[in-house]
Amino acid sequence: MSTISHLPLQKSVGRWPVKRRPVLDWLVNETRSQRFLDNLLVDLCERLISEGIPVERSSLHLRIQHPQWQGARILWHPGVEEAHIDTFDYDVDTTELFLRRPATEIYNGAIEVRQSLAEPSAEVDRYPLYEELRRDGFTDYVAWPMEHTWGKRHVITFATKQPKGFSDYDISYLKDLLPAIALTSEIRMKNAMARTLLETYVGRHASAEILAGATTRGSGKTVSAAIMICDLRDFTALSDLWPRDDVIEILNAYFDALCDPVEACGGEILKLMGDGLLAIFPLSDPNACANLLRAIDNGRQRIEQLNDRLAKDEKPLLRYGVGVHVGDVMYGNIGSRKRLDFTAIGPAVNVASRLEDLTKILKRPVLLSSDFVDLLGPSSNFDELGLHALRGLEVPVSVFGLANGNRGVS
Repeated sequence: MSTISHLPLQKSVGRWPVKRRPVLDWLVNETRSQRFLDNLLVDLCERLISEGIPVERSSLHLRIQHPQWQGARILWHPGVEEAHIDTFDYDVDTTELFLRRPATEIYNGAIEVRQSLAEPSAEVDRYPLYEELRRDGFTDYVAWPMEHTWGKRHVITFATKQPKGFSDYDISYLKDLLPAIALTSEIRMKNAMARTLLETYVGRHASAEILAGATTRGSGKTVSAAIMICDLRDFTALSDLWPRDDVIEILNAYFDALCDPVEACGGEILKLMGDGLLAIFPLSDPNACANLLRAIDNGRQRIEQLNDRLAKDEKPLLRYGVGVHVGDVMYGNIGSRKRLDFTAIGPAVNVASRLEDLTKILKRPVLLSSDFVDLLGPSSNFDELGLHALRGLEVPVSVFGLANGNRGVS
């Protein structure tokens, strides 16, 4: 038996022995301390089993707001401590994988999808998942929408291996829980979305500060860190000479090449400023300075690879400069009463910026202050370039460059 219903979901009342309250009460009143939706699904299914509902597989299919992924699936089986999470790229809804899954019926408007899996049939052959479940011993599958605010629709599924599938009582029991499941899932998805969007736009540490309550003008903190400022050369000319889409593609590839190594090496990108970036490596990590240099070297290698691809496409090669200093970074909310920017300021940031400017004059792609070099310790990888007056600073700064620093000329 297979059913796909587009009728309004009806809640059954008064037909079955009322034993479904414990799980419903738990969902509504006792899940406040559970932050994560995957853990909530595990707890829910274990409680359903304890109440005699023969759930032996459950999944959540979610449309999420994330810069990398369009969707996610959370899958539970009995006996697992943690549910399995898969993420899906953008445009997945145009792929064969998506179109040949029963959850697609829910996204297309169905209010219920039900399939008996006990025997082979044309209906079972309709979706590869049905045949897969039947081979694994499942006898019944059901999927329902989770309706969130603003018309957002997600999917929850259950399957069982009971010889006769889910009973009418089992289905009625599960349907009664759907509004509470929708409510608790939406809360956790909105929390995750807020955290993801903040991390995407202001960075990991800054987002943690904002979520912890740093939302008033002037709030923030000071961090001692190794500081890296990078700026792309000739971006204005590039913007004037090339079509907008080409410029955006090149700029995104440039940021991928430099930003990924920063984050992989333990740094945090505080600001993207047009074609430049500001990153810090907090000195709470004793290897912060070494990690910053490793990020610079990895970024240089990736820019070289990018330039090879650009040359093949007859597009302009990228050049950039990096200024490195160490000191206190003050970052927090600055702006008007109604429009704030969580930004980074301070003398140490200014020094790093002036060193980046100096790379244009000295024709070295990376310049480092003596304070950074002294903190890092003795090394043969630096060339001493003498004292240099930096704009806005009264005392000249002793400047160093990387040995063989003309690779990737600024």
